[in-house]
Amino acid sequence: MTIKNKLRIGISFLFLLAIICCGLSIYYLNRLSDDEKNILKDNYVSVQYTKYICVAIDASPGVLSRQQIKVIEKNLYAEEHDITEPGEGELAAALRSKFEALKKITADNAVASGLHADIRQLSYGIMQLNMTAIERKYAAATISSNNATLMMAFVGSFLFLVAFSFVVNFPGYIANPIKELTESIKEVSKRNYHQQLNFKSNDEFGELGQAFNTMTTKLDEYEHSNLASILFEKKRIETIINSMHDAIIGLDDKSFIIFANEVACTLIGIPEKHLTGRSAPEISQENDLLRNLMVNDQHKMKIFADGRESYYTKEVLEVKNDDKVIGKVIILKNITEFQQLDDAKTNFIATISHELKTPISSIKMSLKLLEDDRIGAVNPEQRQLLENIEEDARRLLQITGELLDMAQVETGKLQLNFGKTHPLNIVDYAVKALKTTAEQKQVIINVQCDQGLPDVQADLDKTTWVLINLLSNAIKYSHEKSVVDLVVKIYKADEIEFSVQDHGRGIDQRYLSRIFDRYFKVPGATTEQTGTGLGLAIAKDFIEAQAGKIGVESEIGEGSRFYFTLKRFGN
Repeated sequence: MTIKNKLRIGISFLFLLAIICCGLSIYYLNRLSDDEKNILKDNYVSVQYTKYICVAIDASPGVLSRQQIKVIEKNLYAEEHDITEPGEGELAAALRSKFEALKKITADNAVASGLHADIRQLSYGIMQLNMTAIERKYAAATISSNNATLMMAFVGSFLFLVAFSFVVNFPGYIANPIKELTESIKEVSKRNYHQQLNFKSNDEFGELGQAFNTMTTKLDEYEHSNLASILFEKKRIETIINSMHDAIIGLDDKSFIIFANEVACTLIGIPEKHLTGRSAPEISQENDLLRNLMVNDQHKMKIFADGRESYYTKEVLEVKNDDKVIGKVIILKNITEFQQLDDAKTNFIATISHELKTPISSIKMSLKLLEDDRIGAVNPEQRQLLENIEEDARRLLQITGELLDMAQVETGKLQLNFGKTHPLNIVDYAVKALKTTAEQKQVIINVQCDQGLPDVQADLDKTTWVLINLLSNAIKYSHEKSVVDLVVKIYKADEIEFSVQDHGRGIDQRYLSRIFDRYFKVPGATTEQTGTGLGLAIAKDFIEAQAGKIGVESEIGEGSRFYFTLKRFGN
């Protein structure tokens, strides 16, 4: 039988008990009501009739008046039609006889007095007969009421016990299997696959128990059949991770450490058994390195380990399952050797650049002397050679200057002299420095810089260098007899924007993301247009060191717009 049908039967049983109880109550109440009606109908009205007859007889002891006759006739007639007790008919007939005789008497005499007494006596007899019947019937009704009370108490107690037993036991029939199933599911969640349910019923619970037992059996078989291979794969992965020279830490979605290889444990300074299974934020409260790994977003880190300083790059990989992040892996790659090579390269470039500036300056001085007629006259061919040498020396001096600036940035020795200055000062210096270059190419620099702009907080020399670099590039990439727009305006409430717009051929969108990379050159540029590829990279470092931003907007055929922002003075 199904649970649904059992529930129907149980509810129907309770409903049936309620109907039985109500039916018995109605039955006994009707019996008591019938007994009461019988008493009132059969006996009480007869008492009333005889009472009225007696009152009418006693109203006048002699000859009956017309009103007395009317009252007695009415009640006597009613009594004759309400004969219910044995002997009551004979008394009523005698009463009728005496009444008829009394009506015929026309004068007061002893006979009339005797008939009055007889009528009164017969009326009392009928009244006494009905009163006795009332007492008898009342006693019978009392017995019926007592019997009904006992019966209802017995039936009610029986029905209460049955209903109580049903209420106590039937919910357990539903709840106990569910409770047992819940406990078994909790055990299965703990990988205890030996759980079995013993539901012996042939309903849905029985089918559920069989399905659950089949499931746990299959899970147990799967667990044991794959446990060895899983352990082997786990051991193999751990071996691979521990053999890597990079520090690797695995975290779950709640930032608990799942694994950490030997390199990571060495750097953190905590054995693996004290790391795995613990909360990373909790450990980081007592471990500086782990705290930096958890909260620091920088990718390059300097760590003191094994008695020396080492350099690492941090990489965070998210572990996803159906687009849901279920953990992450932190990888620290040791780049100490590369950092040392980079430092050596930077020092070499700085040294060479610094050493080259002196001889190049001497070459330029010698060229100035050779160009002086007081030293001696030169022919046109020699003058052309001198001009070529001067141009090459100028380019060499520019390159060495850029290399020195880049070396300062890379070594962290970049020094900024912040001060208060008006944007127009930066613009004037830059425009004057490139006036000759612009005139040679017949390029007009259109300056839009309002005198009412607020002052900026900046390093005047380095900011002017950046603007000169942007203007120089704009002039290079502009057509002859074109215009370069230099616009200075309020960008935000606390920032001023400098922008340089040329109308050259523009830059392909695929190169915009790399335009500020070191040594990057836009493909397709002419020899006169290309440089070392360091100018924009240095400009980016100079501006960002002043808490500003630099960027570019360009489209092929529409020219390019380079811009940077500086903070207003006092912000």
